[in-house]
Amino acid sequence: MDLRIQRKLASEVLKCGKNRVWFDPEALEDISTASTKQDIRELIEKGVIKRKAIKGICRSRINQMRLKKRKGRRSGHGSRKGKKTARMPRKRLWVIRIRAIRRRLKELKTSGQIDTRTYRMLYRKAKGGEFRSVAHLNAFIQEIKR
Repeated sequence: MDLRIQRKLASEVLKCGKNRVWFDPEALEDISTASTKQDIRELIEKGVIKRKAIKGICRSRINQMRLKKRKGRRSGHGSRKGKKTARMPRKRLWVIRIRAIRRRLKELKTSGQIDTRTYRMLYRKAKGGEFRSVAHLNAFIQEIKR
């Protein structure tokens, strides 16, 4: 039986789309006899015609992924886009490295392990980019002391 007219009327009465109109499968005969909006309103009051709930979008998967990313997961080679320097700029890496080296130099000077002249020489070398890391600086100082 064709209930397209009743579905259209019901959607207008319920103020929703045609796809959201639900008909009770047991009362299809009663629905097919309804021809006016008033008839449809009576059927809605009986509970034979109802408006379906709006389908939401489940965000649980996205939230789970976000938690994993916060923990540092899902960041392997396959997930990366852009160059290494796009993800962590060269300048930022330089700043982090030079601060660590200068901090180490200051510790060595204040503890008296190196004198001011050596400190100045090493400071300038660090500024010139001679040391890759604090470990490299320490190795260089060991070579000097021999």
